[in-house]
Amino acid sequence: MLVGSSKHLLDVDSLSSDQIRDLVENAREFRTLRAATQFKSDILRGISIYTLFFEDSTRTRVSFEHAGKALGADVINISASTSSVNKGESLLNTSVTLDSMGVDALVIRHPHSGAPHFVAQHVNATVINAGDGAHAHPTQALLDVMTLEEAIGNLHGAKLALIGDIRYSRVARSDIIAFRKMGVEIAIAAPATLLPNDWTHGVNSLGVANSDVTVHGSVEDAVRDADAIMCLRLQLERQSAGLLPDVNEYSRVWGMNSQRLALAKPDAPVMHPGPMNEGLEISTDIAHGGRSVITDQVQNGVAMRMAVLEHFCATLG
Repeated sequence: MLVGSSKHLLDVDSLSSDQIRDLVENAREFRTLRAATQFKSDILRGISIYTLFFEDSTRTRVSFEHAGKALGADVINISASTSSVNKGESLLNTSVTLDSMGVDALVIRHPHSGAPHFVAQHVNATVINAGDGAHAHPTQALLDVMTLEEAIGNLHGAKLALIGDIRYSRVARSDIIAFRKMGVEIAIAAPATLLPNDWTHGVNSLGVANSDVTVHGSVEDAVRDADAIMCLRLQLERQSAGLLPDVNEYSRVWGMNSQRLALAKPDAPVMHPGPMNEGLEISTDIAHGGRSVITDQVQNGVAMRMAVLEHFCATLG
């Protein structure tokens, strides 16, 4: 377990920059081992990990399963659509039931912000947040730090352009906090309707100084001279009606294309947490082009989740 950390990973707010660096370094070691050999460890032998997903997921769910099994844990995947949740069972009762079965760790994704925090207050198991509403996605932020550091080197003083749906993106919130801990300057561009209500005059709701995070009125201003670009998925399933007049208009004004990418520094990498709406928030030629590190993010997801599971579960047996 990380020195000074709690038994749960609920967000990145509680992690120090040194703890983030430790997790990144451990993830790199795991990735190297996996690349060199058919890596199989018994670090988590005897540990039971249940993934409890109340929302659809491919990358996060599969990478947690892969990570846990690579470390020797017993991993059981539970989908809300095939569980007693469909019979009316509450989140509390589901969590307490699993806890009573002796599960060591619960990896939870839930559409409501704060759900993993709520569960952590009522179970003995370690709880790892795999994404809760529009609140947080800590392991995505950690793998994003890992990916960007490998792409550009030292992050301190670098400028990251964060483009798109900020209001409903849990990735945006966690990334801003994690990257600020690493000394990265954040330049945001989004429609006013897709910014949190209190962000038009700053982003103090995150506890981040206004001087460290700048909200721009256009993609061009945010991207200009950026060291890296993060495009965010348009969270259509979370939005209320009327926030966007037309998705085609969104693509024209806010989408990442080659003309806008040319304003960033030469070789500035392009990131996206996935899944992508190609042609909407990012053009296909950029998503699969030479400056895209999106597949690196996916690859690093398994390694980072191995590092997270090792740190938070290795002492549970």
